[in-house]
Amino acid sequence: MVTAPVLDRPVLPAEPDSDMVLIRGGTFRMGSDQHYPEEAPVHRVSIDGFWIDRAPVTNRQFRAFVEATGHVTFAEIAPDAEDYPGALPHMLRAGSLVFAPPTHPVDLGDFSQWWSFRFGATWRKPYGPGSTIKGLDDHPVVHVAYRDAEAYARWAGKCLPTEAEWEFAARGGLADAEYAWGDDFMPGGRQMANTWVGTFPHENLSPRAYKRTTPIGSFPPNGYGLVDMIGNTWEWTSDWYAPRHEADAAKACCIPMNPRGAREDASFDPGQPQIRIPRKVIKGGSHLCAPSYCRRYRPAARHAEAVDTSTSHVGFRCVSRQRGVRDER
Repeated sequence: MVTAPVLDRPVLPAEPDSDMVLIRGGTFRMGSDQHYPEEAPVHRVSIDGFWIDRAPVTNRQFRAFVEATGHVTFAEIAPDAEDYPGALPHMLRAGSLVFAPPTHPVDLGDFSQWWSFRFGATWRKPYGPGSTIKGLDDHPVVHVAYRDAEAYARWAGKCLPTEAEWEFAARGGLADAEYAWGDDFMPGGRQMANTWVGTFPHENLSPRAYKRTTPIGSFPPNGYGLVDMIGNTWEWTSDWYAPRHEADAAKACCIPMNPRGAREDASFDPGQPQIRIPRKVIKGGSHLCAPSYCRRYRPAARHAEAVDTSTSHVGFRCVSRQRGVRDER
């Protein structure tokens, strides 16, 4: 099992199951000053050791959860009009956002050109009525809102990672590297993650048979043995979103330990003051990230996602912070 460098902290989490990887924790430089403003400023963060799922939660795993608990996902429940003032009555039906690629170039400032809210789209029917997940058991589950991911994690005896935990794990031991695998996006011309190939959103030139999600592990693991930390699907974290990181600590003694993100009231979308839906941080980018549109296929990249939102390109993985194992090395 590949693990992070040993840190001088004697107590480590106990292994919860065989398909998780131990990340031993440490201090790292989180964020980036070179890309989108929400990633800045770079600042030092320290985290304790934890276990993280080797891969995103799959359709097979999520089905087992639903069959065991009877859980009904957010996308399967019709919205309450009181929660969405001004919403058109005919839109208050169960459904989810589905990527619907156009056949021609479009204005990249208008995401409605490639996103469609489809009634009846759920994790079982990822493209809407008539679609199924037959043959997609090993693909990441999608159309899961934050509460769905949280419910699964609780059922599994785990939890969702903080943004700092997720980013530390995604970096794979490469300090300050641009990508999870180094500083070259396509080393030797090799595609390292399921990201968009071609001109987004109308031209997909992926050499693979899959035009949306891919089976977990279709691309190389990072230095910690984790797959799909970059691309394929965005992943939920437990942190509330803020438009910028906190400034770096002035002294080493003041570096934040196991930070938990912003306050909930800081996460509301200032562009929709009438709708007070809090937002969580999602990480990792997806199969829709492209050099020509969304360059968020990097560990430092981050985005805000409303907790009531589910889409065809957001999934999750879990962590465990159970205590009890001591590192004797």
